[in-house]
Order: sequence, then C-alpha cells, then structure tokens
Amino acid sequence: MAKVAFIGLGNMGAPMARNLASAGHVVMGYDVFEGARTAFAETGGTVAANLAAAVVDADIIVTMLPSGADVRTVVTGPGGILESATPGALLIDCSTIDVASARDVAAAATAKGFRMIDAPVSGGVAGAAAGTLTFMVGGPAEAFALADPLLQIMGRTIVHAGDSGAGQAAKICNNMILGISMIAVSEAFNLADGLGLDRQKLFDIASTASGQCWSLTTYCPVPGPVPTSPANRDYQPGFTAKMMLKDLKLAADAAKASDVKTPLGSAAGEIYEHFCDEGGAATDFSGVVRYLRGAG
Repeated sequence: MAKVAFIGLGNMGAPMARNLASAGHVVMGYDVFEGARTAFAETGGTVAANLAAAVVDADIIVTMLPSGADVRTVVTGPGGILESATPGALLIDCSTIDVASARDVAAAATAKGFRMIDAPVSGGVAGAAAGTLTFMVGGPAEAFALADPLLQIMGRTIVHAGDSGAGQAAKICNNMILGISMIAVSEAFNLADGLGLDRQKLFDIASTASGQCWSLTTYCPVPGPVPTSPANRDYQPGFTAKMMLKDLKLAADAAKASDVKTPLGSAAGEIYEHFCDEGGAATDFSGVVRYLRGAG
C-alpha cells in the first residue's frame, strides 16, 4: 500500500482521505485550518504538523483546495510540495481551478521530476463519503495509469479526458450544464406552482419525458419527489451556491479566453451571484428555486 499525503481536509477532502485510509493506504492529512485538522483527527485520521511533514516521504500527494491561487502556492510556492516532497512522487490535484493554473503547475511539477494529473470531481459531499465520485482527469497516460487504482477507491467513474488541464476543462463544462439545468428545473416547478399543477405530478411526467435531467431526478429542487435531495433538509448544502458561482465564473473566464459565446452560462452566473448576494451563498445551490420564486 502507498504512503499518501492528503492536503485539504474540508467537506470533500476529509471523506476522500478517510476512504483511502479505510482501503489500507497510509494517509497523512494536512490542512491550514486547525478546525479541519482537528475534525479529521477526531475521526481517526493522522494529521501532520505542517505541509512539509505531510509530504516528505509520500509516494502520492493528493490536493483538494479552494482555488488556482491556493494550488499554485501549495505546489510551487516556498516550502511547498515541489520543495518538500521526494521527486518522482505522483501528484493528484482534485481541486476545481482554471485550466491555465492546472497546466502551469503540471509543467512546474514535471520540470522538477514529479508526475502530475488534474483530477477534479463531481458528486458532492455525499459522493465523497460514499466513494462514488466521478473523476475527470487530465495529464500524461502514464501518470493516469498510476493514479487510477487510487481514484477507483474514491470514485465510481474515472475518465481520462486528455492532456494536462483537460480534467479542469471537462469539470468547467459539466458544471456550467449543471448550473443552467438547475435554474431551468427550478423555473419549471415555480411555473407549475403558478398554474396549480401538483409538484409530484410534474416530477412523474418530466422525469420520464424529454425534460429528464440530473437536476430533476437526483437533485430535485423542491421538497418531496426526491427524498434524498437537499430540498428536504432546508437546503443544507451538499454543494453550496458559492461553489456553483465559482465554477460558473471559471466557465465565463474560459469562454472569454477561448472567444466562445455562452449566453446561458453567463445568465446563470448572474443569477447565482444575485442569489449569493441575497444571503444564499452558504446554502445548497438548488436553493436557487426560492430566490427565483421571489424569496430573495
């Protein structure tokens, strides 16, 4: 079994790290926030005193961080992974960041004798806990082959999307679809309410007709039809509106850089920005249904 350093023990990282430890790997966790370190230790995890101590002897280093700037700092900054870890280690970045940062960090890692893939995920906190995440992977085929056994522990679907940055490109496109579709499903339920159509009847019809989509059948934004959706627990987050806004902004920036028009993606970003400004940032992104209804 491998020695794994897991950097970033938040809502997603901590359960992913626990799954690796449960599978028999030796996992050393680290997070800049003391509360995250404490919570991981309280569930039986092993925590390093600092970043360098976490990565020094690791065969594989997994990062799950909030932004491209954080990934750059942790990997390439002073005292970071490239300075502290043993060359030849495999780096797996599961953060959702911009494509340029993913490519730059991978190039820096390769130049220092490391192997690296970008492997952002879809599936939320529930998928992280259950080990059913989808991994979208960018990087050399050799590095992907080495990472695949570890990804199989944390996920159910693992797709090698292409060279470095391709995983981030796939994640940005996927979450733009998700953000747009959740707004469409929310508007449909709000319209059904206005027309006096029973929500369950709309679900029964649309979920087996041409309106079927993940935002409807798995993550329905109104209480009732899908008992496991956040709508049934007052929109406590599996994936916050703030994180959705972050991903939609990444998509907008990528579209601008690529000279691609994404009017619906841009409109979705504006809606989620208003929703967050109205106090919805920490709620589940499906709570946008209430904002669209006029509660915001």
